[in-house]
Amino acid sequence: MVAAHAAHSSSSAEWIACLDKRPLERSSEDVDIIFTRLKEVKAFEKFHPNLLHQICLCGYYENLEKGITLFRQGDIGTNWYAVLAGSLDVKVSETSSHQDAVTICTLGIGTAFGESILDNTPRHATIVTRESSELLRIEQKDFKALWEKYRQYMAGLLAPPYGVMETGSNNDRIPDKENVSSYSLCLASKNCQKTPLIEPHVPLRPANTITKVPSEKILRAGKILRNAILSRAPHMIRDRKYHLKTYRQCCVGTELVDWMLQQTPCVHSRTQAVGMWQVLVEDGVLNHVDQEHHFQDKYLFYRFLDDEHEDASLPTEEEKKECDEELQDTMLLLSQMGPDAHMRMILRKLPGQRTVDDLEIIYEELLHIKALSHLSTTVKRELAGVLIFESHAKGGTVLFNQGEEGTSWYIILKGSVNVVIYGKGVVCTLHEGDDFGKLALVNDAPRAASIVLREDNCHFLRVDKEDFNRILRDVEANTVRLKEHDQDVLVLEKVPAGNRAPNQGNAQPQQKYTVMSGTPEKILEHFLETIRLEPALNEATDSVLNDFVMMHCVFMPNTQLCPALVAQYPFFYHAQPSQGTEQEKMDYALNNKRRVIRLVLQWAAMYGDVLQEDDVAMAFLEEFYVSVSDDARMIAALKEQLPELEKIVKQISEDAKNPQKKRKVLLQQFNTGDERAQKRQPIRGSDEVLFKVYCMDHTYTTIRVPVAASVKEVISAVADKLGSGEGLIIVKMSSGGEKVVLKPNDVSVFTTLTINGRLFACPREQFDSLTPLPEQEGPTVGTVGTFELMSSKDLAYQMTIYDWELFNCVHELELIYHTFGRHNFKKTTANLDLFLRRFNEIQFWVVTEICLCSQPSKRVQLLKKFIKIAAHCKEYKNLNSFFAIVMGLSNVAVSRLALTWEKLPSKFKKFYAEFESLMDPSRNHRAYRLTVAKLEPPLIPFMPLLIKDMTFTHEGNKTFIDNLVNFEKMRMIANTARTVRYCRSQPFNLDAAQANKNHQDVRSYVRQLNVIDNQRTLSQMSHRLEPRRP
Repeated sequence: MVAAHAAHSSSSAEWIACLDKRPLERSSEDVDIIFTRLKEVKAFEKFHPNLLHQICLCGYYENLEKGITLFRQGDIGTNWYAVLAGSLDVKVSETSSHQDAVTICTLGIGTAFGESILDNTPRHATIVTRESSELLRIEQKDFKALWEKYRQYMAGLLAPPYGVMETGSNNDRIPDKENVSSYSLCLASKNCQKTPLIEPHVPLRPANTITKVPSEKILRAGKILRNAILSRAPHMIRDRKYHLKTYRQCCVGTELVDWMLQQTPCVHSRTQAVGMWQVLVEDGVLNHVDQEHHFQDKYLFYRFLDDEHEDASLPTEEEKKECDEELQDTMLLLSQMGPDAHMRMILRKLPGQRTVDDLEIIYEELLHIKALSHLSTTVKRELAGVLIFESHAKGGTVLFNQGEEGTSWYIILKGSVNVVIYGKGVVCTLHEGDDFGKLALVNDAPRAASIVLREDNCHFLRVDKEDFNRILRDVEANTVRLKEHDQDVLVLEKVPAGNRAPNQGNAQPQQKYTVMSGTPEKILEHFLETIRLEPALNEATDSVLNDFVMMHCVFMPNTQLCPALVAQYPFFYHAQPSQGTEQEKMDYALNNKRRVIRLVLQWAAMYGDVLQEDDVAMAFLEEFYVSVSDDARMIAALKEQLPELEKIVKQISEDAKNPQKKRKVLLQQFNTGDERAQKRQPIRGSDEVLFKVYCMDHTYTTIRVPVAASVKEVISAVADKLGSGEGLIIVKMSSGGEKVVLKPNDVSVFTTLTINGRLFACPREQFDSLTPLPEQEGPTVGTVGTFELMSSKDLAYQMTIYDWELFNCVHELELIYHTFGRHNFKKTTANLDLFLRRFNEIQFWVVTEICLCSQPSKRVQLLKKFIKIAAHCKEYKNLNSFFAIVMGLSNVAVSRLALTWEKLPSKFKKFYAEFESLMDPSRNHRAYRLTVAKLEPPLIPFMPLLIKDMTFTHEGNKTFIDNLVNFEKMRMIANTARTVRYCRSQPFNLDAAQANKNHQDVRSYVRQLNVIDNQRTLSQMSHRLEPRRP
């Protein structure tokens, strides 16, 4: 993973360039680069490395716009495809006409299709891109060659009839090709009685068991825990009496939780421990004496599987020794599996039995499911109460048959299913995160296809039609629409206020209205009308206003907001109610003024120094302050708000007028050249940068322009220096030679360069002749001799101080600009860009140092060093650098050095395995999110994931719905952006022991890392260190 979009584009360009080469022209480094990218794709996660390596040799990259038909039903196929990004609709027609085609499902990232090319059967469906999509394509001749050579690997990966079901029982497999054909012949006639492929099995209530047979690793985990308890606390397992009945060799739930919390620092809470024990309960390795399937932190009796037999033996000395060696690994395994087990435990409860905490946990899970991203927060919360967990043990089980009435919508939590159509066979395969059956919830059409489990042990979330329709009815019943000229201008939704009114007793909670959508002006009016002026309600009001204040730049820029606020700040003889006494009219106008002042105070506090760069905002603030000052002389009630307004306005105005504070001059490395003397200050768009722009012959000219300058302004500055700007273009050049021509309206391009990237200016006809500078290649000698003498803790500490400075400079608004596109705001995101670049810099630092180290023994020492630095970064709650180091160690140029890793001591291998588990991207990085949830601020978050979350929300939800601002989307994005505020809500206090040391050498080193950022170069160096084994 790379941190910034710009860096990602360059990285993508490199591997795409490799795929665009003819297969015979691809070098081993090209293949490594492609292999690194494909390893991250879900469609290939089960592929054997040898098979994946061959795919890297013969695959091609396709980038298709929305609405492109890849192939039509009935065509003879020529290619096999895998989805790398985007999604595609699968459409099927019962006639030869394409106009009556029905969309039966959507293929998401990680799905693959097109196996029919193996025997030249016609395509069973039409495939159309639902959005801009990236695909990997393999031509028929190459795919057939792979099938012949790697049939044993591919048989379990392809859709039937070419592949096989991933199941242990032959009796439960889907019918073979001949049988499918016979069904097809029968079903081709409408008079033929339909026979289902397999008898459907759709339970009406949650399943009672998750797995039929315990896995070997869970059996082993149960044995280790039982032996550990018998060795360290034997009194916990004993005969117990309850209500005159004796239960043999039992433990108590609360005691098991207490014991687990004492054994390892990786267990942070009782809830986490419950999830870990639930893993054993699900597999039947730990059982409730009355066969309950939920582990509970209560005085309930549980028995280990080994103790079910009367002659269960005590652990031997050898087993005790093994137990001591394996206990921490066992705890780590269970801590990784526990969250999912805990989630399943909650979902397997009947909806009426779920607690408030249960519903919150389910809701948090639903936030990260793409299939639900377009639903409102209210609908997701309602779904949390009705979703049913459904699991099936055997591949080949049919969830439902084509032609049946649709009653449920499914989302795949684990496993995969085949979409089967009578007469056509398997048309596609759906995987984890995909959904199907949604059409049944919105219309009464019969099922368009059959759904068959492709492998054993599949888990689903199920939404029944009755529940979904009820939720939508309830939401509509609680929706209020304000209309003007027969058009909706504001849509509100009634939701529980979350607290009870005083003296209400057991009455229903109060209700409040939240904005779902509206015109910008009506949304502003609504917030002003609902601001509560009572001091006790300030915090709640500020929280509601915060979403509007943070997000208004997306739909109501300052040029629109400021005049609207002036219009809302009433004169005493205007904008008053036509009825009421004179005093009531005066009170109405006064309260309106106070509400506008409250909003302006919060707006100015949020934007702070950013307002100095906005002439409209500055003029409004000064005029507004004068108006409030004049009113305060006559109205005492306004005087209490005046000092705060005066303080903010004066501070912003004075800073704006102070030429020394107004503008800094930055060097090319984006520092002031004297960072020792002062704390790092945020970069502003008006700051100027001295930057080198290169020509084709590698000469350069130095320009001085604002950081937020557009490409058009950069061209003008270069033209002034060169004496001519006729036909000039500005090009971003990476160290690997990838070139991108920048658009004239692109802004703040300096900070979006890759680590060793450079800007070039040339006439368009010289574009193809541009080459990277020699200096872009990076260092040729490592610095291990320097930093091996530095303490790992000192290095981690100084890295954390520097990262905190960079992180502290990032304004929350930069996240908004980055998500929606800074060119739309003409604003800089320089501080965010530099913080994201720092992630990539540390990642490549790790790879560079290891690949520049020719001595195997030194490389082993480097691995140990980086693992220790990562551990200290985690200790300092610097998760950004922690993940950067771990991802550097997992880079293919490092991970392929098998001889080096073999010599790493087992203790460090265990540390690294634990770190890798936190990087696990499954279930939307659940392991990382659970870790962060337990940390208190200050902390430095894994910023690339935060950016990914905001992009996920942005791309999954429209900004405007029926010409109204989708404020529900604004609220979700603001909530994610506030994570930054939470992480910085406490000051970073210096470590007293570290602060007393003279760290100048370490400080300078970590701030001036010199790295190679060309993956191809790093792969070549890696192959020279340890050539590929034959």
